[in-house]
Amino acid sequence: MTRTTDKALNVRGATKTYRTQSGEVHALKDVDLTVRQGEFISVVGPSGCGKTTLLWSIAGLHRLTSGAIALGEEWITGPHASIGMMFQEANLLPWRTIRKNIELPSEIRRIRPDEQRIDTLLRRVGLEGFGEKMPRELSGGMQQRASIVRALASDPTVLLMDEPFGALDAFTRDEMNKLVEEIWLGSRKTVILITHSIAEAVFLADKVYVMSARPGRISRVVDVPFARPRSLALMETREFFDLVNAIKHEIQQQPPAKSAVARAV
Repeated sequence: MTRTTDKALNVRGATKTYRTQSGEVHALKDVDLTVRQGEFISVVGPSGCGKTTLLWSIAGLHRLTSGAIALGEEWITGPHASIGMMFQEANLLPWRTIRKNIELPSEIRRIRPDEQRIDTLLRRVGLEGFGEKMPRELSGGMQQRASIVRALASDPTVLLMDEPFGALDAFTRDEMNKLVEEIWLGSRKTVILITHSIAEAVFLADKVYVMSARPGRISRVVDVPFARPRSLALMETREFFDLVNAIKHEIQQQPPAKSAVARAV
């Protein structure tokens, strides 16, 4: 695989097969993509197409069956300090304060947390003064704001987002989308967002990668033409609606996922 001299993220031939009691499940097959440094992409596709498997493999949390992933000149073979991740749930430990939750990844890596950066990020996401609160004292949206701070506290090069706002109400989700765009515009980190919301994918990304039904492949790459920063009013325009509808049609036209192959007895 050819690697670039900058911090571009390259995925080549990513294939993942799970072995289950009922047979093999082919989650990914020959996935290729390149995300330029500072680019924001979204990945969408039918349920079960391997989106999360792809993201977790990029994070170094899943080992590929075959293929390779590189960040610049470094192969990704396990969790990497330059890659931060937001999960579907905030996953804040209930017995630790918000600040202590944010500092946890630094503790695990046995490095000193950057207190000034954490303070700046807490202020940026509207959580100044909430560092000593417990997670139960925060709303779901506020907990996800804390999750953003935790993911960015170590100043990663790449931020991976696995459907982080799916459980939020529509109003809070819109707020979070605007917040993510503002943070990205200020930092220009490389971001990969997995989402079931095509509107969210289009609103946030420079490009939308559409995956096929399992085994997941990249079936189409859609360039998003809208200028930044983007107002929520964009979602009410005909151009936005047409692009979302075209991507939705692409997904709906795909054949159903293949079933796991029954194991011989």
